[in-house]
Amino acid sequence: YERLVESGGGSVQAGESLRLSCAAPGFTSRGYEGACVGWFRQVPGKAREEVATVDNTGNTKYSDSVKGRFTISRDNGENTSYLQMDSLKPEDTATYYCAADSAGFCGGMDYWGKGTLVTVSS
Repeated sequence: YERLVESGGGSVQAGESLRLSCAAPGFTSRGYEGACVGWFRQVPGKAREEVATVDNTGNTKYSDSVKGRFTISRDNGENTSYLQMDSLKPEDTATYYCAADSAGFCGGMDYWGKGTLVTVSS
């Protein structure tokens, strides 16, 4: 079974919004509560970029490129994290991956989803 499953990708126009979801059916409730969860993105030919993380105390971190436009959140009761993406730009086009660090420190993700494609047209 898959540990992490992303959904919510699609094609939008610049300035519009999307919300990505990441379900974690492979985690126990306690395991998920203790994990750091995050979102990363990658464009073919470029390095993977960390977009946002939220640790097990609720502290969030964002890349400079999305700060003020994206919001990461988590619902521990549903074993799900979300990435609300507003004011999307064409440069946000990428495959977005959900990830989790079971140790909770956001220091190195040990579980990854398969990704969901986001395309933003101008």
